[in-house]
Amino acid sequence: MSAIPSITASRADDVLQKSSPQPRLALPKRSWLQLNTPIAHWHGRRVWLVGASTGIGLACAQALREAGAMVVVSARTPQGVENWAAQDPLVQWRPLDVAVNADVQATARAILSEGPLDLVVYAAGYYRAQRATAIDLDDLLQHDKVNYQGALQVINAVLPDMLARQGGHISLLSSVAGWRGLPNGLAYGPTKAALTHLAETLYLDLQDQGIGVSVVNPGFVDTPLTAQNQFTMPALISSEQAALEMLKGWAQGQFDIHFPKRFTLWLKLLRLLPYRLYFPLVRKFTGL
Repeated sequence: MSAIPSITASRADDVLQKSSPQPRLALPKRSWLQLNTPIAHWHGRRVWLVGASTGIGLACAQALREAGAMVVVSARTPQGVENWAAQDPLVQWRPLDVAVNADVQATARAILSEGPLDLVVYAAGYYRAQRATAIDLDDLLQHDKVNYQGALQVINAVLPDMLARQGGHISLLSSVAGWRGLPNGLAYGPTKAALTHLAETLYLDLQDQGIGVSVVNPGFVDTPLTAQNQFTMPALISSEQAALEMLKGWAQGQFDIHFPKRFTLWLKLLRLLPYRLYFPLVRKFTGL
């Protein structure tokens, strides 16, 4: 795993320590329609994005930084992050393999030692199309290790601090692919369904602990992962558009942040169909 030169990391650490507000910024109260306390102002807030070296995660990190947040980005490889972090003292690059528990714990401790986190975004993702007619167990388990177990590792590392101070927000990047079973989604879809279920349960457990929880369910977004698809993706949006939708969702206190609505609302309707209708429709429209 690579890292930026130590002088840059040190400079960022110093600025973050000096800039961390004391006491922490108060969050506005939420209305009964808002499932989470809105986060509309990011100046002075500290965010850790895991799995954000490309795609939606990186675009979200850049949007948060532009909005004024102090940003820590982690991923297994730096890819698009390293040069950006080297140019901005309020952006830190912390290499991390979410599949290695010791690395997650050590990285979380180092980040928390510099101050509390206002938002933790789990955006790590792994995707390979797979069907049951050509099952690959190793690949199935790799999806689970990155997409789901990695989220558990990160939550386990940051939640005790949030509980102790009765504050913070955890956001999990899931997918509409987890809403119902789809062809070619044998490996990917179940892990995203698990993330959504996890977010729902976390919300129920943490809503009275001062901790926000949200789940992000994008449709088709132009990323290195979706570039593998060999079909025309309906309502395709850019990573930058996805990031703006995420910030909008947090600002509105949403739990279920899904987009683009012109696509996801139709999928929500499909979730209501009985299997007798759902299965034939999927086979008809996908041709699989």
